[in-house]
Amino acid sequence: MSESLEFSQTITVAITGASGVQYGLKLLECLVNEGLRVYLMVSKAAHIVITTETDLKLPGQAAQMEQALNEKFNASSGQIRVFGKEDWMAPVASGSGAPSQMVVCPCSTGTLSAIACGASNNLIERAADVALKERRKLILVPRETPYSEIHLEHMLKLTRMGAVILPASPGFYHQPQNLDDIIKFIVARILDQLGVNQSLVGRWGR
Repeated sequence: MSESLEFSQTITVAITGASGVQYGLKLLECLVNEGLRVYLMVSKAAHIVITTETDLKLPGQAAQMEQALNEKFNASSGQIRVFGKEDWMAPVASGSGAPSQMVVCPCSTGTLSAIACGASNNLIERAADVALKERRKLILVPRETPYSEIHLEHMLKLTRMGAVILPASPGFYHQPQNLDDIIKFIVARILDQLGVNQSLVGRWGR
């Protein structure tokens, strides 16, 4: 059966080594729950942050990680596909195979810099480069404070290229009651940008 019949849409998600991996994991959960396929990449630094900030223990190898995440989120067979940092034959490495939308969440400032400069030293950077060159949706979720001039220059440069800079700066007008509510606020904004249905946070004025 073709991918278009199995899943309504495929979205690329990269989790990099900034604090706030909970945002990326919640985004992954929401996309799976909406019946979308996810092409996932997790940087080596992100593995360390996941271990530090959560109780989740992910295998280091892509195939084992893929199995663990599919089980954790009760995903359909093949719904989450995990690619290693040098898997240059992955669909995301080429404009002819990459999905039309990509999210880096959270996006470390090192990854931000590499994407802004077109470094393409690993699959995450290459996938983002593909999104930019093909004029596709690229959403970057930096989680850093304060920002240096370097960070701001990279954000401005990427914005001018067409990327969406969506800092992990949660609002509080929805009166969050716990940490999960704060995480949901940012993930809801990401899903809105992707055009994916979400009921995590109500609409303003409704």
